[in-house]
Amino acid sequence: MKPRKLAKGITALALTAAMTMSVAPAGAAPSSADDLLGNKPAGSEKFQFSDIQFLTGSTGRAAGNGFMIGTSDSGDEWQSIYKGTWQFTQLDFINNTTGWMLAKSAENGPNALLYTKDGGKTLTKIKTGSMNLERIDFKNENIGFGYSKAFTYSTTDGGQTWTKMKTPANTRYAEFSDPKNGYALEVVPGYGYKIHKTSNGGKNWSSVLSVPSKEISGGEIAVEGHQVWVRLNGGAGMSQQSYALYSSNNAGKDWTKVISQDTAGGGNAPGNSSGVVKEGPASPGGHPSNLSIFGGVAYLGGFSPAGEKIGVGRSDKSGKTWTNMPSITGIENDIDFVNGKTVWMADTSSEGAIYLTKDGGKTWTPKLKINK
Repeated sequence: MKPRKLAKGITALALTAAMTMSVAPAGAAPSSADDLLGNKPAGSEKFQFSDIQFLTGSTGRAAGNGFMIGTSDSGDEWQSIYKGTWQFTQLDFINNTTGWMLAKSAENGPNALLYTKDGGKTLTKIKTGSMNLERIDFKNENIGFGYSKAFTYSTTDGGQTWTKMKTPANTRYAEFSDPKNGYALEVVPGYGYKIHKTSNGGKNWSSVLSVPSKEISGGEIAVEGHQVWVRLNGGAGMSQQSYALYSSNNAGKDWTKVISQDTAGGGNAPGNSSGVVKEGPASPGGHPSNLSIFGGVAYLGGFSPAGEKIGVGRSDKSGKTWTNMPSITGIENDIDFVNGKTVWMADTSSEGAIYLTKDGGKTWTPKLKINK
C-alpha cells in the first residue's frame, strides 16, 4: 500500500524539468514508451508506477522503478524528467520546482531522501542516517515531517537535520498537520487500535478513539483542519482485506464508522458496530489503497487483485454518506486528487497505466499506458 497524500492546491508553473520526448496517451507505440521511460526498468522486469502527484488539474508527475515523468496538459503529452537507477516510492513536491522524493537504490534496500529545486532534473541525496523513512510530508521549503514504521521526525531546515518526536508506544502510523497538531495510530496487542491526539508537538497525547480488533495489521490517517479520517486494517486472506474507515469532523471528539468491510478471507472488520456502508471501493473483497482528503472531500482508493478491478469511493459530507464509484479494469492503484471531482489514478501493477476522472470517479479516461 502506498502512503496517504494530500493535494496541496498550489498553482503550478510550467514544467522546468528536462522534456526530452512526449508520448501519446493510452495507445502509444512501445518505442515511444521506451523513449519516455528508458530501455531498462530498475529492480524488476517491467516498468511500474509507484506514485503520482498533481499540483493542478493539468500539471503533475508520476514515478516508478527507474523513471519520473511529467505533464503540463492534463496527460495529453508526457515528458521525461528522470531516467536511471533510482526506484521511487514517494513524490512530495510543494511547487513545480521544489520537491523531495523517497527512492531506493536496490529493490529491498532502504529509502534514500532526495531533493530537487529544478523540477526533478537534478536530484541531491540528503543524509538521513538510520531513520529508515517510509513517508515524508513537507509543508513548505523548511518544515517537514518524516515517518518510519514506528517513529516520527520533524525538520525545520528542509530535511538537512531531523528531530525525533515523542509518540505513544507501539505507534504504527502518525500524521502531523503542523508542528503542534498531530494524530497517532497505536496498535494494542490483545485489544486492537487506539487513536491519540496531540496539540503541543507530541509532548502530551490523549486518546480520542478506541477500536477493538481481532487482527491488527496497521492503517492510515488523513487530516485536514478539524476533519480526521482513519483507516484500520483487519485480517487478510484469499486476496481479500477486512478494514474499517472512521471519520470525525470535530478534531476527534466524535466519530462515525463509515465503512465496515468484513470478508470471508480476512474475517470481521475492526470495531463492533456497523458502518454507513458494508463495503469499500472495488468490492467485493477489495483492498484499500491510499486515503486522501482535500477541500472537505475524502477519497479512498481500492483494488481487487482477484477481480482485476480498481476504483475509488468518496464522501463530501464528513462520512455521513459514502459512495463507491464504478470500478474499471486494473490490478492495484494509487490516487491523487486536486479538487472534489478531478482525480488521477495510477495502476501500480505491472499493467502500468494512468487514468483521469473529472466527475469524481464515475467515468475514467486512460491517459497513458506503459506496458502492453
